[in-house]
Formats: sequence, structure tokens, C-alpha cells
Amino acid sequence: MALREGLVFRQLYESSSSTYTYLLADSESAEAVIIDPVLETVERDLMLVNQLGLTLKMAVNTHCHADHITGSGQLKRRVTGLQSAISRLSGASADLLLSEGDTIPFGRHVLTVRETPGHTDGCVTLVLGDQSLAFTGDTLLIRGCGRTDFQQGCAKRLYDSVHKKIFTLPDQCLVYPAHDYKGQTVSTVGEERRFNPRLTKNLEEFIDIMNNLNLQKPAKIDVAVPANLVCGLHEV
Repeated sequence: MALREGLVFRQLYESSSSTYTYLLADSESAEAVIIDPVLETVERDLMLVNQLGLTLKMAVNTHCHADHITGSGQLKRRVTGLQSAISRLSGASADLLLSEGDTIPFGRHVLTVRETPGHTDGCVTLVLGDQSLAFTGDTLLIRGCGRTDFQQGCAKRLYDSVHKKIFTLPDQCLVYPAHDYKGQTVSTVGEERRFNPRLTKNLEEFIDIMNNLNLQKPAKIDVAVPANLVCGLHEV
């Protein structure tokens, strides 16, 4: 599926946490939004913004991350007028606290907020206005999903979020997650509805899978969560 006309789009990667950061901008006004920036790659991201001649207006986090510190706070210190955003249900501070149906405009384009809790209470999916792109955070990964064994996690809520808020998007809608650990970069709603090995199961089977993942605690959780509650800064 071709990207919407007039949309500047870049998918960026941070290797230590396997995090994707997304830069979107309107080609006419040069207004830009960055999704899930990472502290370690702030300089890289700012260089790209400057090279492309963009004006960064908003830094949005899809949830309060446990595996890395967001770059939102440092970006706010470096970019005049930049605002931060996160779900009002995350418990984190930001300039804009997002709720279901809120919109984030940039030039002729807009991102619409869909609340998709389950991995955390404050997870959101950001959908481009024409529903051609969805930024699903940790709620829906490529052939997987975020874990539900800590930080307000709930397997039933995640299952419901995916089926009611993401799988109801058009089949051809491109899915861009916050992480990938296998080198995959993009999927579609139709693909995930058909092939996702967890979310094609019924609810009871899904809950059993999620209760038996036996994953290690994220290495940076004790540092990342407190920092991310204050926009990636250790002081408010």
C-alpha cells in the first residue's frame, strides 16, 4: 500500500532495546511528530529532523516503557515549542494527556488515539486519519504482542483491545509496532488477523499462552519506568 500523498515517513531503530521510533511529517507545512523516541538516539533523530527541514511539534509515547528511557524529555529541552504526549491512564506526566478519540494534527495529517490497554493501562494505538497506518506500540507486535505479566498487565484486556480496536481497521492498514526482535519491520492488520500465532487463538487459549511465557524481567525496568513517569527526566 502506498503511503498517503504528502506524508514524510521514517522508521528508525534502536538496537539495545529493539525499539522502533517513527518520524512523520507533512511535506507542505513541514510540521512533524515523533513516536516513541529513545534517549540514546536523540542526537540521531534531531539530525534527521534538521536535514529534512522539519519542525518537530509533538513527541508521543505509546505507553510508559519499561525497557528504555524515552527521549521525549531531552527533545523538549532541545526543541523550542515541542510538546510531549502520553495516555492519561499511564500515570505519567506530559504536556498533553491523551484519551480515546483525541487527535494529534500535523499539517494536513492527523493521528487519532485508540486506547488499547493490556500490556499496560496506558497503552494507545495511533492511527493515521485515512487508516492507512497504525502505530500499535507494544499492544500488537508482528506475529506477537506485548507481555502482560507486569506493570498493570492483563491478558484479557490486551486480547479485547486488539480485536476491538486494531483488528477492526482495514485489512490493508499497515501495522508498525514499537518493537521487533526478529528483524521484521511492518505487517498489516489483515496479516495479523490471519497469522498472528497468539491472537488467532480464542481468549482462553490466549490467556494460557500469556500466563506461561516465563520471560525475564526487563533489564532497565527499575530505571526506565521512574524516568518515563516524568517524561524521561529524573526531575519534573
